[in-house]
Amino acid sequence: MPTMTPPVLSVANRAAGLRRRSFLAGAAGATLLPALGGLAAAAGTPALRIGSLKFGTLNWLVETITAEGLAARLDLRLETVDFASGQATTVALQAGDVDLIVTDWLWALRLRNEGRDFRFAPFSNALGALMVAAKGPVRSLSDLAGRKIGVAGGALDKSWLLLRAYAQERAGIDLATAAEAVYGAPPLVNQQLALGRVDAALTFWPFAARLDAAGFQRLLDVKDVIAGLGISPTPPLVGFVWRGGIEAEKGAALAGFFQAAAAANRVLATSETAWERLRPLMQAADDAEFVKLRDYFRAGIPGGFGEAELAACARLYEVLARVGGAELVGPKPGFDPALFAPLKV
Repeated sequence: MPTMTPPVLSVANRAAGLRRRSFLAGAAGATLLPALGGLAAAAGTPALRIGSLKFGTLNWLVETITAEGLAARLDLRLETVDFASGQATTVALQAGDVDLIVTDWLWALRLRNEGRDFRFAPFSNALGALMVAAKGPVRSLSDLAGRKIGVAGGALDKSWLLLRAYAQERAGIDLATAAEAVYGAPPLVNQQLALGRVDAALTFWPFAARLDAAGFQRLLDVKDVIAGLGISPTPPLVGFVWRGGIEAEKGAALAGFFQAAAAANRVLATSETAWERLRPLMQAADDAEFVKLRDYFRAGIPGGFGEAELAACARLYEVLARVGGAELVGPKPGFDPALFAPLKV
């Protein structure tokens, strides 16, 4: 589940990367897939700089790309820059400090509508969930009235806006007034639910997975919310975002990276060995948490993105723009399909 829309910050205030790691085309990893075909980055192409959260799931994918020898097979040079927050990654992208990040497409669309050339490709279809205690007071949507709901992010979190729209349509409840939203960072929201200080927690999928492993239950998956609003197929909210201007210089590297990412996802969909390799990055508290994180990730591996998915994104935008208003979509609202146009090299 994406965070609230990251603000547009000045270059002067941009956050520096915490750590850089370079993965250069060289010796292949222990496991090699069959020939990938298609475009490979030419030797000597500039490294693709990827901004990621220090413990984010994008690092799981990049680690798999390198460990499986995919970067070497595609002659692809990757450099990752770790950041402490999603906001820092968006600032770095705007400043040109990195070439590619993972964030939600509504942020990219807002800037595109304001004249900035940003592009988007799906990273994951995994969304968040509304989690409750197994024997707690919240057993249905209507039970949320009069309760405290922990919300990861803030008042403009996309999943919160969608839940509000869904509750209004299905139960006639305006959660903005009928319940008390308690906003906070995902770890804090998890903690508040565990301590019984909130009655439900709407949180991002990795944190929902951790709660699931600890015995809490999913009352509603955000995918169910989207489907309940009449939007199908479930569109991705989170994906790779880059500046269109870098395509002339690094288009081949971008195409190679997306090809490698798809191949890495195929590995992660089936290989237990690949997941054991990722354990140190996952920071799972125990085996149960490790399994839930793996399974939630696998469930979100994206498939194709075509006309049906594009139409679903447009419909999702309509709902979010209606509930979130100008504070969410900015002074120049509108859905631009060109944000999702295939990369041309």
